[in-house]
Amino acid sequence: MSDTQTLIENRPPTVAALFLERVAATPDAEAYRHPVPAASGEGPDEWKSLSWAQAAERVYAIAAGLIELGVQPEQRVALASSTRIEWILADLGIMCAGAATTTVYPQTNADESAFILADSESRVLIAEDASQLAKAQEKRAELPYLTHVVVIDPAGVETADWILTLDELEKRGAARLEKDADLVKERVGAITKDQLATLIYTSGTTGRPKGVRLPHDNWSYMAKATAATGLISSEDVQYLWLPLAHVFGKVLTSGQIEVGHVTAVDGRVDKIIENLPVVQPTYMAAVPRIFEKVYNGVAAKARAAGGAKYKIFQWAAGVAREYAKVTQDNFRRTGTHSAPFGLAAKHKVADTLVYAKIREAFGGNLRACVSGSAALSPEIGYFFAGAGIHILEGYGLTESSAASFVNPGEAYRTGTVGKPLPGTEVRIAEDGEILLRGPGIMEGYHGLPDKTAEVLESDGWFHTGDIGELSPDGYLRITDRKKDLIKTSGGKYIAPAEVEGQFKAVCPYVSNILVHGADRNFCTALIALDEPSILAWAEENGLAGKSYAEVVAAPVTVEMVDGYVRKLNEGLQKWQTIKKFRLLPRDLDVEHGEITPSLKLKRPVVEREYKGLIEEMYAGTREA
Repeated sequence: MSDTQTLIENRPPTVAALFLERVAATPDAEAYRHPVPAASGEGPDEWKSLSWAQAAERVYAIAAGLIELGVQPEQRVALASSTRIEWILADLGIMCAGAATTTVYPQTNADESAFILADSESRVLIAEDASQLAKAQEKRAELPYLTHVVVIDPAGVETADWILTLDELEKRGAARLEKDADLVKERVGAITKDQLATLIYTSGTTGRPKGVRLPHDNWSYMAKATAATGLISSEDVQYLWLPLAHVFGKVLTSGQIEVGHVTAVDGRVDKIIENLPVVQPTYMAAVPRIFEKVYNGVAAKARAAGGAKYKIFQWAAGVAREYAKVTQDNFRRTGTHSAPFGLAAKHKVADTLVYAKIREAFGGNLRACVSGSAALSPEIGYFFAGAGIHILEGYGLTESSAASFVNPGEAYRTGTVGKPLPGTEVRIAEDGEILLRGPGIMEGYHGLPDKTAEVLESDGWFHTGDIGELSPDGYLRITDRKKDLIKTSGGKYIAPAEVEGQFKAVCPYVSNILVHGADRNFCTALIALDEPSILAWAEENGLAGKSYAEVVAAPVTVEMVDGYVRKLNEGLQKWQTIKKFRLLPRDLDVEHGEITPSLKLKRPVVEREYKGLIEEMYAGTREA
């Protein structure tokens, strides 16, 4: 048996046991950093540290407090909060109490929140603030199982017999532990590997969300398997901003416990640029949209500078892509990231002029980023790789506990999602669908045996719904969602995500794009532009002071975007080309239900909302 197999097979049965092992092994080591307001009340936030022992003290108090509220093993405790240190501590407290965490995105509206709380039969809700509490209060009559709400941030909250603050819960728990010091450890010792740990409702691009049941064994496997990849070490500093209600963010917490490195936690997206130079992380995970925004921002800034600076950026971007492609290819053949002398010399100059500044914006110490949740455009991936920021794409689903594939460190290949995690099996079905089997696969959908049977075979193979290709040496490339493939009226199949990804690499101003063409004889696109980037462009192009809607409606803007569409079409097959497009009057967002909280496009919603614009593009043709 290999060392990797031994590591995985000899895993603790539960996340709670894994946490207790980490606390016992390195009690005084730094575990977490989190922002707190400056002591003066002015200026930037200060960062406070928690050791593993300090974190455990709060986790045990939360666990004991929940037990005091009557929470029993495997009962659900819902957690509706943005990413913050209290989310992690509460989640661990829930699991150490033997209960299971039901995750709820804070952006979820009252109706859907009530559905999740009722469907999961959650007994307690840990709510971030007054706004999250208000949803439960509004829908309380529809929540027969809910007995208490615990509020993290008490500002503006009036406590009642069923409403208390997190501070009060921890005090109750601490008092209980004074009388029964072994309460939590005994509860942890009674948890089995098959006991439910997490219930995550898929945000879904269509229909009601389904609760994915992930037992402790899923997360224990993920902790050991991610550690076995060798991508993280105890010396790392992770910057964690991803939504912890999403499986991608959640999996990062279990891997950290296994390895024991530091995690800096702050879910405020608008603080990322400010925080990175302060935290100086060695790695972080992100969704492709973040890398697209950084790339588009850098490109737009260079374009606004004009003249020589823009030409230098264009040259450096080309050098980065060429350098990344050549060195990755050479590593595949020879095991070294080598480049011809001339290219290496150009890369060194470009590094001084452009790449070093980009790396500095990420904090200067970034060793690697992990990208997941959606496909990253290869051209953007090659750009960052050539600039010294290695984006390791990975792949997984809520149903597979997030991480099923990840690119190996030095042997990463842009445009692929890497190799399967140790212990995970993969095969490609006859129709191209990716099937997975292993310890990370869910138990099933909560209360939906028929839906479970549709995707989970009796022998453990899970149907992902994604289409992909495996290289001879085991690297996976995702080509599209099985349900998202477009078949034109001419019988041609098109992968819209592939075309959309290429456009994001071509146009520095795009935020979201939807390619439409099912049962049509040509493709069209709905395009939303990135507001900060396009307004900066507008300042330089006679549209200063105009609103976003006014800028995107201006003929000069349409003409500019048309140039990028024509550039995109040059690299596409004839049946893939975008014949017509419309610019949307605003960006797509979570609040309008057009994208999921993990930033996936909800195609049916967008196509329904903008049906008029789509039909307008086909009016006057044989389609009409």
